[in-house]
Amino acid sequence: MSNTDPAARSTTRLKGKTVFITGGSRGIGKAIALAAAREGANVAIAAKTTEPHPKLPGTIFTAAAEVEAAGGKALPCAVDIRFEDQVEAAIAKTVESFGVLDVLINNASAISLTATLDTEMKRYDLMHSVNTRGTFLCSKVAIPHLAQAENPHILNLSPPLNMEARWFKNHVAYTMAKFGMSMCVLGMAAELADQGIAVNALWPRTAIATSAVRNLLGGEEMIQRCRKPAIMGDAAIAILHRDSRKFTGNFYIDDEVLQAEGVNNLDAYSVTPGEKDFMPDFFV
Repeated sequence: MSNTDPAARSTTRLKGKTVFITGGSRGIGKAIALAAAREGANVAIAAKTTEPHPKLPGTIFTAAAEVEAAGGKALPCAVDIRFEDQVEAAIAKTVESFGVLDVLINNASAISLTATLDTEMKRYDLMHSVNTRGTFLCSKVAIPHLAQAENPHILNLSPPLNMEARWFKNHVAYTMAKFGMSMCVLGMAAELADQGIAVNALWPRTAIATSAVRNLLGGEEMIQRCRKPAIMGDAAIAILHRDSRKFTGNFYIDDEVLQAEGVNNLDAYSVTPGEKDFMPDFFV
């Protein structure tokens, strides 16, 4: 796996496997969807976006078309993960369509990098409803189906639990909501170990070139100091290849995962060729 071209490293190890991805219409979620599709997976794209947004390109339907073009089978699911009935319906539809559920990717997330006095409670509620509660809810609904799979995985896009004040002081509400996702990993990995369901976290070393970074963290200039979402897609797939009974309860970092797979040259993932001064992500 020394080649950093994702297509060159594609296998068929996920062929026939079914992956349910929240927030899969764009960014990191879509990158994971496409990486799974290149291996022949069935991919359920679960997100709210059914119509184009001027600042947030991509819908569940455009993402599904890309998945199909990449070699997978796609199921676009219009779902707001804050609502239990919508999550239950989407996962039921996925299992009905593909017969099985092998992987849940908890990627959907809301962000507001605001201090306590600047955080409106509706924004606080949104972050906790999507990040922590949404992750818990999707996992809860998926577990009975995952328990029937051969190599079941839950993968949360959430950070290591670094309980240091510096990660809280500038955006307490956001950190709490993201760490809630990570606490799901810590607890559910132990809870589900006897069922053979792996529960892990994946987080980027650097900022990733997504709409959130472009719109919230500094625009196009900052994007040039990012890595492409593909690095998270490839790292996620490497984790999903691992034995769910042996690899669980881990807080993985994207470049460490790829280096463990023998990918030591990560230049192809840089937005700017030759970039060395990457913008670091939070929590690492």
